[in-house]
Amino acid sequence: MNLVKKITICEVGPRDGIQNEKNILAFEQKVELINDLTDAGFKVIEVGSFMHPKAVPQLADTDAVFKKINRREGVEYRALIANVKGVERAINCGCSKVKLNVSASRAHNLSNLNRMPEDTIVGFKDSVHLALANGIDVSGSISMPFGSPWEYKIPLEDIKSITEAYVKAGVNEISLSDTSGMGVPNQVYSICKEMKRAFPDVKWILHFHNTRGTGIANIVAGMAAGFTWFDTSFAGAGGCPFVPGAAGNVSTEDLVHMCDEMGIETGIDIDKVIAIGKKVTELIGHDGDSYVLRAGKSTDLLRSKPTGQEKK
Repeated sequence: MNLVKKITICEVGPRDGIQNEKNILAFEQKVELINDLTDAGFKVIEVGSFMHPKAVPQLADTDAVFKKINRREGVEYRALIANVKGVERAINCGCSKVKLNVSASRAHNLSNLNRMPEDTIVGFKDSVHLALANGIDVSGSISMPFGSPWEYKIPLEDIKSITEAYVKAGVNEISLSDTSGMGVPNQVYSICKEMKRAFPDVKWILHFHNTRGTGIANIVAGMAAGFTWFDTSFAGAGGCPFVPGAAGNVSTEDLVHMCDEMGIETGIDIDKVIAIGKKVTELIGHDGDSYVLRAGKSTDLLRSKPTGQEKK
């Protein structure tokens, strides 16, 4: 199997993992988790979002969290935004990267925003310019490119058209986000290979939800296609309020453990990640969707080797 030798894992738990939880984490708990993630070796951490506090009350204190966390040089601390107001908040609290999002589903975009996805991205122009003018990098996300509850399969040309709109807007880092959890490995491989060929200058990220148990397999398919950046969430926490039955993100512990066993470098300490996952399940009050948290590492099964035969 021809896979990449090294990947970067972007931890999205502090945003995507907890944004739908009934138990709203305290400000101090969020800061502690992000500091723990930094200490575990993550180079990209999604701290929160700058959406309206009434829309996402779980992340209403993202500005304050940014100001309090212990930042480490070389670590990217990013946040999700929707408009210019979000960029202004990012500037004021020292956020280093903002992420915009548009749906690959034309039906979804029309029903929610009354415009096509490409037109939505044109509307991001002021946000992109303001961010770049203030030294803040911009990332774009395309949700549901591998399938949506509205159209089922998304035409590849639609994904390309949306990507072209992002590039024209000055966004050259794009995430393909399987929010609906409908992607399967051969499809992921095919789409990723073509997008990488068609847009070689784009930095690609993959974001999978494990709704139907294909998340890890889809990541392996992405690796086979040459992708090296992947989003995951501590304890497999998360979900999507717009998709019935949507489960959480791929578990960070599961991906790090698999990569360790496969000899794929992540730069992340698996034991520290497991400790963080256990802490998260205590804070949210229920188990997440993580196999490693339930079963432990494979090496935990090993028993001490005998030192010699017992005397008779």
